[in-house]
Amino acid sequence: MANHSQLGFQDASSPIMEELVEFHDHALIVALAICSLVLYLLAHMLTEKLSSNAVDAQEVELIWTILPAIVLVLLALPSLQILYMMDEIDEPDLTLKAIGHQWYWSYEYTDFKDLSFDSYMVPTPDLPNGHFRLLEVDHRVVIPMESPIRVIITAGDVLHSWAVPTLGVKTDAIPGRLNQTSFITTRPGIFYGQCSEICGANHSYMPIVVESTPLPHFEAWSSLLSSS
Repeated sequence: MANHSQLGFQDASSPIMEELVEFHDHALIVALAICSLVLYLLAHMLTEKLSSNAVDAQEVELIWTILPAIVLVLLALPSLQILYMMDEIDEPDLTLKAIGHQWYWSYEYTDFKDLSFDSYMVPTPDLPNGHFRLLEVDHRVVIPMESPIRVIITAGDVLHSWAVPTLGVKTDAIPGRLNQTSFITTRPGIFYGQCSEICGANHSYMPIVVESTPLPHFEAWSSLLSSS
């Protein structure tokens, strides 16, 4: 959950998000080094008189041609690695189908016979004390902790986007098309997200709440919901 005046990312709750935060820090250090070098050279050129030998040196031209190529490789390799990791889906323990509507989400646990529900935002007058306004829902998505989860995402009317920042997940929900993503939660907790596609007048009123629990708690919850 983001805090007021927070400058960085939310705390990572999945291995993918941990990799994304690490790559962000890596790219930020590279950008900081480039900016520092450019500022130093600008200051040096403004305060010192460069000789013609320094300006026309082939060694300098060779350096400022090869050095950017090396920097791009250092940024591209970890980026490609994370992209392939995000697309990799290996034998998930649970498959969840998320369907976007105007303006709520429907969820189906495809590994269970009759386990599905609609998830609406809780109106402000009905919000219990201590819950987050515009982020709490009447039915949370409950998943087992430390288990590979596959999410199949689509929409029933217009474009939506299923996004949970702390899990490093953001996938478009497109009518007539099934997109999929996967994640593993590394700790128990409640993770908040929202539709990240402008889908109409109430676009900002269809939040996403994922609750990660130990496996015995998830089994008890699924049995209770299936029997009701």
